[in-house]
Amino acid sequence: MPNIKSAKKRVLVINKKNLQNRSQMSALKTLIKKFNGAIDVNDLATAEVMLPEVHSAIDKCCTKGIIHKNNAANKKAALAKRLSDVKSGKVTIVIKKDNKTIAAEKAKAAQEARVAAREESKKLALEKKEAAEKEAAAKKAAKMTPAEKLKAEKAAAKEKAKSEKESKKK
Repeated sequence: MPNIKSAKKRVLVINKKNLQNRSQMSALKTLIKKFNGAIDVNDLATAEVMLPEVHSAIDKCCTKGIIHKNNAANKKAALAKRLSDVKSGKVTIVIKKDNKTIAAEKAKAAQEARVAAREESKKLALEKKEAAEKEAAAKKAAKMTPAEKLKAEKAAAKEKAKSEKESKKK
């Protein structure tokens, strides 16, 4: 801890400048990550537009003394080379899926499986219901007299004719 007044002031100034430099360096790193992200998802048009912006940001950090000029030149060259290699076909980009995307795809597949299972169970329940109705109708028919059977057959034939007409209209 400094004892002299001017040294104390210098510590305060240095801390202030350090915060400014860190924020500018963070912004630069974010911009570089966005550029690399555009290349990773094979969005070359966006990457081409972003390259001059990234170079400009690197140059600003260099002139302010945040990064060394050789470091700036190295960063610019590496980014330009990566873009040109992808454009020329030297390097092929395999689109990466992050864990969030993979989890979303799994959730969607599980949801579709649940919907399919629900539809299948509805179909089975409907089939069971129809089978029970047929069985009940058969028991009722066994108890009917021949005249009641004839009336029931006529009513079923009329119902069948109506449903066929409706299906033809559709």
